[in-house]
Amino acid sequence: MIKSLYIRVVLTFLLSVIAGSVTAYALAVWLYDEKLNENSQVLLMNFGQDIVRLYETMPADKADTYISGMKQLDSYHIRIYDGTGLVQSYGSLDGQLPISVTVEQVSQVRHGGIVQVHIGGVAPALLGLPLRTDEGTQAMFVEPRTPPSAAFAKQWVLTFLAYFLVTGSLLILIASIFLVRPINKLTRATKRIASGDFDVRLNIKQTGELGTLARSFEDMTHDLQQLEQMRREFVANVSHEVQSPLTSISGYALALKQANVAEQDRDRYIEIIITEAKRMSNMTDGLLKLSQLESQTQQLRMTAFQLDEQIRRVIVAIQPQWSARDIHFDMDLEETGITGDYDLLHQVWTNIIGNSIKFSNDGGVIAVRMKRDAPNVTVCISDKGIGILPEDQERIFERFFKADRSHSRKQEGSGMGLAIAKQIVTLHQGSISVESVPGQGTAMTVALPLTLRAE
Repeated sequence: MIKSLYIRVVLTFLLSVIAGSVTAYALAVWLYDEKLNENSQVLLMNFGQDIVRLYETMPADKADTYISGMKQLDSYHIRIYDGTGLVQSYGSLDGQLPISVTVEQVSQVRHGGIVQVHIGGVAPALLGLPLRTDEGTQAMFVEPRTPPSAAFAKQWVLTFLAYFLVTGSLLILIASIFLVRPINKLTRATKRIASGDFDVRLNIKQTGELGTLARSFEDMTHDLQQLEQMRREFVANVSHEVQSPLTSISGYALALKQANVAEQDRDRYIEIIITEAKRMSNMTDGLLKLSQLESQTQQLRMTAFQLDEQIRRVIVAIQPQWSARDIHFDMDLEETGITGDYDLLHQVWTNIIGNSIKFSNDGGVIAVRMKRDAPNVTVCISDKGIGILPEDQERIFERFFKADRSHSRKQEGSGMGLAIAKQIVTLHQGSISVESVPGQGTAMTVALPLTLRAE
């Protein structure tokens, strides 16, 4: 089995050219050979009859002289048999052996018959006609010579096919190099990506299918490079987030093993261990939830409910977070009914409002606005907190991305809250966007359809 694409392309071309040439030649012969033979038969008969008329209208000696100078003798050879069997010939066969004439054929022609001898074709290779002269009836046999034009044409066709095959083969060899070269580049690039090197530049400037494939490959490489960067950042973030509670749990667990630990300290150590274990549990729950949402295995449990009432309940549920920092809410919620998954949308508002509380200044105000504009409803949650850098605004909804890349414990979180929120909103056929100015605050806008449209 031939595995090289280069060889396969060349062999395919050669086989196609050979098969096409043979087929075309066979069709041409089939279509035109019979017509050519019929035309040759008419020409041979006409020439023979012209010779007969010459002898009928001219004396034999003058007719002989006239025939000897005819230009048509380049294409025909004439033999005349008299009653005694003597032969008088006109024209040269140029080394071509004449067709044998039998005594019976000569006798048949001298008695007024017409003889046609066919050798592998429609047109006769030998024509015998009676020739009436002053000396009596003689037998004339006319034999066509191989037409020089036909021989030349056949030779020209064969030569053309040979040169065409050679030239075409050379051209396809060269063209195949340019055809296979980008594929080889793609193969080498694929091996580099498989080894973990995503910094690949193909520099393929071809158009058409190969150009489209190359550009798609480069786009894929760029996406893989970004995904690899996100993976590294996620590993770093998760490693830190996991290491911190594990260190606390391990340290306070060792402290509890000491026999002289005071009861008050023991209770505090246990409380810290429980808190850190809960934080790790929340992190794993977030990872599992994000995995379910991204794999689209999450089935929406659709119910009808009041969206404004749900947002109020979320704010009340997380009151300990904002009341401890003296943060206030400015709410303008239009009464709006919606159809959606209550629990998933509850998590959206919890994540977004939780982020606003986390990054707001103590004593700040968070504004929550909701406007109904059928067939959608828009919810905007804005704060006057630290804001988000412009380069981070494009990535805050990416999985595993954490805008606050410092590893301090000041702002806890794994960077999955907004990624989960975006996936939930997308499942509800909605959209989520952000506007932020560093140092001045952030506004998150969520648009949801009042009723999900059928996919």
